[in-house]
Amino acid sequence: MKFSTFHLFHRFDGQSFKDVYDYHLELVELAEELGFSGVRLAEHHFRDYGVVPNLFTMLANLAARTERLRLGTGIVVLPLHNPIHVAEEAAMVDMLSGGRLDLGIGRGYQSFEFEGFGIDLAEARDRFNEALEVVLGLWGSPSFRHEGKFYRTGTEVELVPRPVQHPFPPIHVAAVSPETVTMYAERGLPILADPAAPFRKVVRAAETWRETAAEAGHDVTAAELVVARSVYVAATAERAREDQARFEAMFDRSRIFNERSAPIDPRTGRAAQGFEYYQDRYLKGGSVSNDFRWEQLEVIGDPERVVGQIRLLEAAGFADLLCDFGSTRPMPLEEMKKVMRFFAAEVMPAFE
Repeated sequence: MKFSTFHLFHRFDGQSFKDVYDYHLELVELAEELGFSGVRLAEHHFRDYGVVPNLFTMLANLAARTERLRLGTGIVVLPLHNPIHVAEEAAMVDMLSGGRLDLGIGRGYQSFEFEGFGIDLAEARDRFNEALEVVLGLWGSPSFRHEGKFYRTGTEVELVPRPVQHPFPPIHVAAVSPETVTMYAERGLPILADPAAPFRKVVRAAETWRETAAEAGHDVTAAELVVARSVYVAATAERAREDQARFEAMFDRSRIFNERSAPIDPRTGRAAQGFEYYQDRYLKGGSVSNDFRWEQLEVIGDPERVVGQIRLLEAAGFADLLCDFGSTRPMPLEEMKKVMRFFAAEVMPAFE
C-alpha cells in the first residue's frame, strides 16, 4: 500500500488566500520528508470550498519544491476545460517534474461551478468522455485532429511538449456511481474511489472494477486503484473518538453539502441527467453520525485499528490510500504536522 496526502485548499474564516497556499505548501514539503509517495490537489471554482482553480499551475510550483513525490490531480474537472490545454499543461508538469505526474480526472458534479462556466451539467458525462478522447489522442499520436460535438482542433496538431512518462502519465477516473466504475473498468482505466462512500461500497467498487476489467481483457495486476478516505490516528482509540467529535463540532458541514454543491438541474430542482445516483446526497446537509463515520466511513482510531482498516482496503485491491488528514478542519499548522508525523511513524512502517 502506498500513501498519498489530499489537499482541498479550503479557505477558512480569517484566512487570506496566501495563508491557505502557504499552509498546504508546507504540508506538501513535510509529506516528502515523511516518506509519503505522493500528493493530490483538488480543483474548485467561485467559492472558498477550494481555492486552486488551476491544478497544473500549483503542481508546477510543487515540482520545483520537491524531488521524489508523485504530483497528482484529484481531480481535473474535464468538462470545465479545453482538453487541449489539459493535455498540454499536464505534459508540461510531467516534464518539469521529471515524470512525476499522476492525472486524476472526473466529470465534476457541483452545479454552481457548471453554471459559472455556462455549461449544462446534464452534458457533463458526454463532455468528459469526448475530452478524455482528445487528451489520449494528443498524448498517444504524433499528430492529432478532432472534430466532435463539444471540442475541435480545427486542424491537425502536434502536442508540444510531450509527457516524459511512457506511453503517458498514469490516469485515474473519479468513480462515485457503480455505472462509472463499470464504464471505465471496461476501458482498463483505474479508478479513484469515492471518499464519501462507506467501506463496503468502495470494497465492492474495487471488486467490480477488477472483475469487469479482467473480462474486457485488461491486465488487472498492473492497475493501481486509489481510494480516498478521511484519516486520523491517535495514541488510543478513546482519544481518536474524542478528537473526532471535537473536529465535527468545529465545522459547519452545511458549507459543503448544500444546493451549491449538489448536481442539481436549476430547471427542475432535481438531480441533473446522469447524476441520479447523487440525488439527495448533497441536500441533507451531509449529516452522518459520529458512530457511522467511526464504523463505516473514516480510517480512524489507534494505530492497531487504523492498520487493520487499511489492510481491508489493501485486500480489496487498492494500491494507494489518499489520506485526507483534515481538509475541512480549521486545524493549526503545527497540529496538522503532528497528525501527519504520528501517522508516518506509527502506521506507514506496517506496510513497508
